[in-house]
This record gives sequence, C-alpha cells and structure tokens, in this order.
Amino acid sequence: MSDADGKDAVGNAASHPLGFGRWRESLLSHPSGLLLGVQLIGVLLYPLMEDTDAGRAVFGTFGIVVLALALWVVNRSPTINWVAWLLAVPSVAFSLLANLGGRAELLPVAYLLESALYFYAAAGLIAYMLGDHRVTLDELLAAGATFTLLAWAFAFAFLVCQAWYPGSFTTDIDPQQPRSWMELLFLSFSLLSSVGLSDIVPVTAPARALAMMEMFGGVMYIAVVVSRLIALTTLRMRRD
Repeated sequence: MSDADGKDAVGNAASHPLGFGRWRESLLSHPSGLLLGVQLIGVLLYPLMEDTDAGRAVFGTFGIVVLALALWVVNRSPTINWVAWLLAVPSVAFSLLANLGGRAELLPVAYLLESALYFYAAAGLIAYMLGDHRVTLDELLAAGATFTLLAWAFAFAFLVCQAWYPGSFTTDIDPQQPRSWMELLFLSFSLLSSVGLSDIVPVTAPARALAMMEMFGGVMYIAVVVSRLIALTTLRMRRD
C-alpha cells in the first residue's frame, strides 16, 4: 500500500460516521457531554459499589475519573485553571491518605475540596453558557453537566455536614446511622430539581441551611440559565 493509500484509509476511517476518529473528535469537542455521561453512568453504578471493599475501591477510582473530567471542563471554560488544580490535587491526596493510609479524619477535608471543585466547575460552565449568544449542542450538554456538577457538589457538602454535625440527616430506615453517598446524592437531586421525592430529611440547622441553599440554587438555575437557553433557541428558530 502506498503512502497516499494509507492516508486515504486513515481519512476515511476518521470521516466514517462510526469511525474512531469521528468519535474521538466529537468527545474532544464536547467535554461537558462526556462529563455528563460519566456522571449519569455513575448514578447507575454507585449502588453496586457501596457494600464491598472492592466496590468502594472502584468507587474511589471512579471519583478520580470524574474529578479529572471536571478539570478538563474547567480548562475549556472561562475560569482560572490553577484554582481548579489547587482544589483537585489536595482532594485526591487527602482521599488516598484517608482510604489507603487509615486516616479517616481526612475524609471530610477531601469531601470539602471536592465540593468546592464541583461548584467551581459548575460556575465555569455557567459563565461559558451566559457568555455565548448562540445555542449549540455544546451549550445544551453543558446545561446538563452543570446540573449534575451542582448535584455532586451539594452531595459532597452534605457529607461534610454529616461528618462535622453527626445526625444531620435521618430517614425511617436506620435513622441513627450516617447516610450513605447514594442516599445523599439522591437527596441532592431531589432538592436541586425541586421534586421533593427524597425520604432523607435534614434535621440539624447546618443541614437545613445547605438544603435551602440547594433549593434556591436549583430554582435560580432554571430561571436564569435554562430559560435563557430556551429563549435563545426560540429566537433562532423564529429567525430561521
């Protein structure tokens, strides 16, 4: 095969609808979409990871992957990159020390840094969406990724609150036990979406304060960001 034939073969593979090059180009063009997909897959996989040591190890690895994707998203948004790295590196270090080095007291610090990173990444995506006056697929994927980032950020904030204020969250099943990550993530999604379907109840003042902030954040996200995307899409359709 000649060099020209080889280049043509590579070009055809990249341009083919199911070719690896096309998929790679699409993922690189829409990192927020990849982040959204990974987080939604995590929602389905987390229940399988909580009850065994191997599952918790996979859970930790999965968390690092989500953090890496969040950093990638921040690198492509109009935010300061070193702030994200300043939050991510200590978070991973504290998490590894807590889980592998037996330093459980460091977990709340790792959770706090992860929460701050997800809030920061969400703020970067919101700034990106508000700074663009043309709605594209990337903006729509960013809207979904921002929602999941906020849900993750508040869930980690709930974990910190639970560690610092034991008994902050209760439910009918084992009310005195600390709530699991999946339970607090479920609460976070319920509050952020304002559906009110969670059986987890915040009972301490700090927990209720965080819950109220998430309710407010969810309503404002719909009112400011999502409504703007809808208005821009409608305006574009009318012009076309």
